[in-house]
Amino acid sequence: MKKINNITLGCDPELFLERDGEIVSAIGLIGGSKDEPKPISEKGHAIQEDNVLMEFCIPPAKTVEEFTESINFVKNHLTIITAAMGCKPNYSASAILAEKELDSDKAKEFGCDPDFNVYTQGMNEPPNAESNMRSAGGHIHIGFDKSEMTMEEADETVERLVKAMDMTVGLKSLALDKDDRRKELYGKAGCFRFKPYGMEYRTPSNFWIATDELIAWAWNTTYEAINLVNSGLVDELSDKYSEQIVKAINENNKSLAIELLEKIGEYSLQVA
Repeated sequence: MKKINNITLGCDPELFLERDGEIVSAIGLIGGSKDEPKPISEKGHAIQEDNVLMEFCIPPAKTVEEFTESINFVKNHLTIITAAMGCKPNYSASAILAEKELDSDKAKEFGCDPDFNVYTQGMNEPPNAESNMRSAGGHIHIGFDKSEMTMEEADETVERLVKAMDMTVGLKSLALDKDDRRKELYGKAGCFRFKPYGMEYRTPSNFWIATDELIAWAWNTTYEAINLVNSGLVDELSDKYSEQIVKAINENNKSLAIELLEKIGEYSLQVA
């Protein structure tokens, strides 16, 4: 197994729009779309509308300082432009919207591109479009050097990364993310997309973009996953614990997550 190097991290978090204490639709207010994000800098920061939410992306970062600075740059931009509308960003991971805020075709669009489950090796079903609940993701993108890998090796590396992210970010986020509803729509274990530069891990909500400390947590915990892949232990750990990992993440089982993190840590130390 080849180690991954030349790593960059990115993200595409979603945020709700709040006015007078109520969550309102961002459709027609923010601009940009999945196909044509709206640039807000020359470096690659951009915003867009996704369903009723605001979404943003940042340029690939090589350091935690770059990562944090880019996220804060867009958060500040969204705070300024929404204030002019009498609104503000809302960092909730899920919300129930009034019927009037969902009265458009765009508000009923889910899952513009398919995502995959690393454990079933199949595509995930899109959420129920009839629900008035919407959720905000905090997807983490990992780029790495594929130049000396075959396509099969690159795909296998992505799958190992997804499993390692579940073992680190996925399990640890259960103690930090206060939202228990989002997984009714999104955020199940092993959820990802292949990307030309690497992969997109789609399990976490947006909880980790709220503060600099949580942003650093996301960066550092993602690197724990990368180190786990480079250690060569992921396949063994997945064979041993994947069923329980899926159960813990999908059922928001915090006590099981703590137990698994202890076992994974102890196993890694024993093998090392």
